[in-house]
Amino acid sequence: MARKNLVLVVVGHQGYIRHVEDGADYEIENDMLFSSISSTYLPLISMIRRLEGEKVSFKLSLVLSPMLCALLDDPVVQEQYIEWLDSRILLGEKEVERCKDDEAMLQNARATLARFQQNKVDFCENYNQNLLKQFALCAQAGHLELLATAASYAFLPHYADMPEVLNAQVEAGLYSHRKYFGTMPEGFWLPYLGYADGVEKVLRSYGINYTILDTRSLLFCADAPKTGIFAPVRCQNSLVVFARDVDSPADIVSEDSGFMHNPVYRNQNKDIGFELPADDLGAFHKDGSARVSSGYRYWSKNDGAYDEKAALAQAAEDAKSFLFAKKDKLEKAAALLEGKDACLVCAVTATTLGQDWAEGMAFLEQVLRGEDGFTFAGCGDLIQEQFSLPKVTPYPSAGVGTGYGEDLLDSSNDWMLRHTRKMCARMVDLADRFQDDSGLKVRLLNLGAKELMIAQGAEWAMMLHEGRLPDYVSDRFKKCIASFIAVFDSLGSNTVSTEWLTKLEREHPLFPWMNYRIFSKKK
Repeated sequence: MARKNLVLVVVGHQGYIRHVEDGADYEIENDMLFSSISSTYLPLISMIRRLEGEKVSFKLSLVLSPMLCALLDDPVVQEQYIEWLDSRILLGEKEVERCKDDEAMLQNARATLARFQQNKVDFCENYNQNLLKQFALCAQAGHLELLATAASYAFLPHYADMPEVLNAQVEAGLYSHRKYFGTMPEGFWLPYLGYADGVEKVLRSYGINYTILDTRSLLFCADAPKTGIFAPVRCQNSLVVFARDVDSPADIVSEDSGFMHNPVYRNQNKDIGFELPADDLGAFHKDGSARVSSGYRYWSKNDGAYDEKAALAQAAEDAKSFLFAKKDKLEKAAALLEGKDACLVCAVTATTLGQDWAEGMAFLEQVLRGEDGFTFAGCGDLIQEQFSLPKVTPYPSAGVGTGYGEDLLDSSNDWMLRHTRKMCARMVDLADRFQDDSGLKVRLLNLGAKELMIAQGAEWAMMLHEGRLPDYVSDRFKKCIASFIAVFDSLGSNTVSTEWLTKLEREHPLFPWMNYRIFSKKK
């Protein structure tokens, strides 16, 4: 009997935002990472451990970008996160006292305080501040499939005519994966599902077995497979390709019908950090500083008092609806495939589960508990007959915009690409001209490679498109350009300020293993 397989992929990424300067106020920027740790990554590990302990049969695929891994592995950032938790625990203790006369708010304050306290216990005691090790252990246990991705989550189609740049992004991404998780991955997640002709050759040259593309890549190609999106196919060089389900994550995030917009769920945009008078926030709000999110949210999306019990019950119902829709789709596909196995790949960003949707992780857990009529699998489990799969030539597409990456190159952010492409051309030239150098020149070149990769991160363009911290993003990007130009000029004049170099190396300890020669032309 044909098997019906459901592949669930959670995609975690974070722009390289790291601020450790004494006396500097970067709470808003740092909050992006710390909120994701508390709302998504710690609960995700706890959920996997819980399901393992209960002997639940499940499989989940996870992407953790190298930039995110670098931040999670940074001891200074880890200490900052503990301080971040302490400030919210202290605020929660005061909130319990403030809300003592309002039972609904009191229950929410206590529940939120308990979550922050549990986060600190998990992070400091249970996981010894090493979340990456926990994910690696989950993968070793067989319940988690880890996919690699590009080093700085660059949108690869923007550099499709620069093979050296594609090589560098893929090679550094794979090195990072091996460093943090101790294995070489079978699969590679293309940032924002961006595919262009030639990307498959780079992936295959580094030993990658499969990738996931947008639905359009298979359905719009000249040799579209008869199996549609319900079975893997392969490129001309035998790289296996899966297509993402066209209905996910729209069935979760769509403003019209997405699960996360049910009015019973917590309102993530209404936080006491913005709602209460400054006096009620006490030491949590520093005089003269911008307001920041506290994590204490007592309201549902209909602006009534939040009822956690009702919200979790709704999450369980939504999980059933999600599973029913996927099961129905798989059964119909299996009937059309005439006895062949059918698969469906559903992908969702990690920020959706926990940050954007407070009950998202509870939803995911109920989905993983609800196996009925199909099997949870990883893409790697479904390619045993790799070299007998039908061949296709995928159509260029992406998972953002209307399917072609327009969000990453519009009027809000198009000015960035000309700078990164010029930096790329110069980096390739420098890598070829200084192949055998050592000492300060190597440090300069490695720093230039890192500054280029930080600038290439497509998260900056997406943040500008969405209007998130536009001033900060523009300033951050311009600093990367200035640093790269300083490296270029120093190499040209054969002079360098060691003080400046050392200072910037300390500020950006990203990829300490970086070797600028990955940008060299392959002989």
